[in-house]
Amino acid sequence: MKAAVLTELNQPLKIFDVEVPPLREGEVLVKLAYSGVCHSQLMEARGHRGPDSYLPHLLGHEGTGVVEQIGPGVTKVEPGDKVILGWIRGSGKDARGISYQHGSTKVNAGGVTTFNEKAIVAENRLTLLPHGVPMDVAVLFGCAIPTGAGIVLNKMKPQDNSTIAVFGLGGIGLSALMATQLFKCSKVIGIDVSDEKLELAKSFGATHTINAAKTDVLATIKDLTNNNGVDYSVEASGNARTIELAFSSIRKNGGLCVFASHPANGEKINLDPYDLICGKKIEGTWGGECNPDRDIPLFGDLYRQGKLPLEKLLSHRYKIEDINEALIDLENKRVARPLIEINPSLGV
Repeated sequence: MKAAVLTELNQPLKIFDVEVPPLREGEVLVKLAYSGVCHSQLMEARGHRGPDSYLPHLLGHEGTGVVEQIGPGVTKVEPGDKVILGWIRGSGKDARGISYQHGSTKVNAGGVTTFNEKAIVAENRLTLLPHGVPMDVAVLFGCAIPTGAGIVLNKMKPQDNSTIAVFGLGGIGLSALMATQLFKCSKVIGIDVSDEKLELAKSFGATHTINAAKTDVLATIKDLTNNNGVDYSVEASGNARTIELAFSSIRKNGGLCVFASHPANGEKINLDPYDLICGKKIEGTWGGECNPDRDIPLFGDLYRQGKLPLEKLLSHRYKIEDINEALIDLENKRVARPLIEINPSLGV
């Protein structure tokens, strides 16, 4: 199969063929239809996660496809099933140590990869595609929606008339913003440096937007909240300084900041301990505390009801041969969520 392989940090991914080995206990062979590109893969490719002892290896952790073959002990899916591939573990066997071969070179892979025409995937990284959800849209159920919407649905559960600010309007940030529409928030503030993404946020229900490159974000939020700060903030930009800003934006006495981003290896955040004493709270999130087997059917229902207009996130499509262009566009904030078309005919 053809695959995009990271062979060296901060260098373009290389496209070449790898051999697919026989399936072992708990493994499933999936033919990919689509893959998303997440900020996490960009950080891996650029070396921002620190030293990488697994090179060369495959990348990608959100996608859709069709099951071709199941290994021993697999009961969750069958050949022919349309599935969502994601990094968050659900039910099923947790197969590990997956690898491929390119000539005499071993090519490593985790429990799920999606920058490839086919993938051996651990059973617990697969969820059946909900009825009525297109396979391109369903890619977002592998990471962006569970993490972003999960923050709002599973961690925050905003009370009526609460205020919320979303920092960073990529796939995760916009997914969080969409999820606020399921609650009765009085103000939903989208913050980014891209006017295009800010316009998109308005179409998703943002009541206010702030361009952080042109405006004093904290002062504007204070003006919008009677100098109190917001009740909740979501940080999804991948920047340590923005995490600090998101924390500064919440009110004392119970304000909650949740960050889903991964700043570069070695970066630290600096917080005033007095803010914590005054009742401000900050938490990280592991995939929006999502349970794929429970939450993906819910996301499917919301999509069918028109409450998650996910097509708007998929503005740019690429072939697998253009994976490096997709990474560059994501890095330069030209796109919210790149979509890689691997075998789109599978979704018809």
